[in-house]
Amino acid sequence: MSEKHETRKKSALVLIVDDVEVNREILSEIVIDMGYSTVLAESGAEALEKVRERLPDLVLSDISMPEMDGYELCRRLKANVKTRNIPIIFISAFDKTTDIVKGFELGGGDYITKPFIPELVKARVNVHLKLHEATQSITEVNRRLQASVNEQVRQMERERRGVLYALVGVASENSQYGSVYIERMRYNCRILAQSMQLSPQFGDVISDHFVDTVELAAPLCDIGNIGVPTDILQKKAALNDEELEIMRRHTQIGTKLLGDLDVANDYNDFMQISMDITHYHHENWDGSGYPEGRKGDEIPLAAQIVAMSSMFCALTEDRSFRSSYSREEALDIMRQEAEQKFNPDIFNIFCKVARQLR
Repeated sequence: MSEKHETRKKSALVLIVDDVEVNREILSEIVIDMGYSTVLAESGAEALEKVRERLPDLVLSDISMPEMDGYELCRRLKANVKTRNIPIIFISAFDKTTDIVKGFELGGGDYITKPFIPELVKARVNVHLKLHEATQSITEVNRRLQASVNEQVRQMERERRGVLYALVGVASENSQYGSVYIERMRYNCRILAQSMQLSPQFGDVISDHFVDTVELAAPLCDIGNIGVPTDILQKKAALNDEELEIMRRHTQIGTKLLGDLDVANDYNDFMQISMDITHYHHENWDGSGYPEGRKGDEIPLAAQIVAMSSMFCALTEDRSFRSSYSREEALDIMRQEAEQKFNPDIFNIFCKVARQLR
């Protein structure tokens, strides 16, 4: 016999449940003679205690027992995620078809009648232990495969974000704002989203996952600037109508770029929220924004958060054509346009947490 087979035999544990001591002893001798270990219980309740102490590889259970019969024991084991895959062989002095069928319906794997025939018991025990071992091996292989797949998916997501953030860097350089602006906006989006989460108006729709995802996706809002001519992005004078139209296309360029990267066509929170932000962060609360003229709650919440945070960051940062405004001055400017641009409830929260903003 191979060393591997010996190890498997010695490691297998069979739980024997019967309220009659002599039956437990007979079955235990048969199983031990096969090279397996046994643990004995004289009731269903004791069997459950033994299972909590150590999971068996197989259960041999009498059906007719006081208080908790074998059927009820089977129900409880199959109802527990930790024990549902343990094979159960029923033991009974009766061989009625209805009893056998009931055992199978409850999840039992086999049926042995008394008096015990050692060769039959050994054959049934061997078959179910081997099946259990094979099932465990397949489960473990599937678990490792799933873990490997999940890690590959996470790696692909990290690489995809790396590409996107690299493009954001190029777009920001072309637009003459740098990494400090991006980090401030990302931070301020998080502060605002967390504060909204604590408010009665938005607490039911903003989760911790949403807060994290908005923080990650916020820097992508102007990724479409990579498709806008640099002379327009860096122009210090007011844009003419034609230039303004070209500039406004950055929302659609960015959305298409993100859509093309989302090749799996599955629902991905990061990509979906990123596209919401990129496409709609220039929409206004009164419908006067672009690219679609959406208004009110038609504008995705993530885009509203980014729009407010990005305006504050832009106002409080030095630009080539002006010096930065103070926190208070920036809030006053935003307040003058609040009814047009922003959800008043979100703007009120924004003003309350303004001292926490960078």
